Amino acid sequence: MTHQARSPLANHRARKASQGFVRVEVNVRKEDASLVRAVAAALTDPLRQETARLLLRQEFAEPVQGSLKDLLAAAPFDGIDLERSRDSGRNIEL
Repeated sequence: MTHQARSPLANHRARKASQGFVRVEVNVRKEDASLVRAVAAALTDPLRQETARLLLRQEFAEPVQGSLKDLLAAAPFDGIDLERSRDSGRNIEL
């Protein structure tokens, strides 16, 4: 039984997968190719990856959908007066 050695490309992809990388293929316009490459490079650069992720998430990430209760719990209510006077309404005569 012969054992065929893996190609250098297969070894490279397996090594990247073990490091947590995923291969992604995208189709973009020719004028955007260098921009997409620069974004990918920033996401893999240890010095720039956190800033790049933050900027991309702020601009393009879908907002997390939650309940109204979750939204209100996360809202900053510091300094807001939430008390209101009790009003019995108006008198209506029939």
